Amino acid sequence: MKATGIVRRIDDLGRVVIPKEIRRTMRIREGDPLEIYTDRDGEVIFKKYSPMGELGTFAGELAEALSRTAGLSCAICDRDAVIAAAGGAKKEILEKAISPDLELLMEQRHIYEHDGSDAGVSLSGSEPYRVLVAAPIISEGDVTGCVAFLSEDDASRPTEVESKLSQTAASFLAKHVTM
Repeated sequence: MKATGIVRRIDDLGRVVIPKEIRRTMRIREGDPLEIYTDRDGEVIFKKYSPMGELGTFAGELAEALSRTAGLSCAICDRDAVIAAAGGAKKEILEKAISPDLELLMEQRHIYEHDGSDAGVSLSGSEPYRVLVAAPIISEGDVTGCVAFLSEDDASRPTEVESKLSQTAASFLAKHVTM
């Protein structure tokens, strides 16, 4: 564990403020769920809770099926990272943080389809794969992640099948996310 040097007092209602710098660094947004852990040494640890993380194995199997059906690499992301991947990109992208561009796409709450006119959206910013199509996973009104097909070719365009597969998978996962 890394010490920050920041000390905060608990108020009369039992609240403690997490400093803005830490929230920004850890990508904690207003309304994000935090899981609370304690240990025998008296430490209290707050950890970002990912409802999508509960679906890890299931999401991995779904990504495999989607990848085989579409013949493309597939990524299933929560709001911060790739939680499941399949296809040729799997080893390079699994557990990588998502790019700010992909995060913005998810927040817009509609399906993204690359039109081939520009470089497109990078999945995590550090790999050659671009998002071909991405469908947000919306559960109980909240964006919890996305299902994306990837391509290494900037000129590629998604087919209707890939678009429908990503939408269907996102809808299916949304029904299984527990908030």
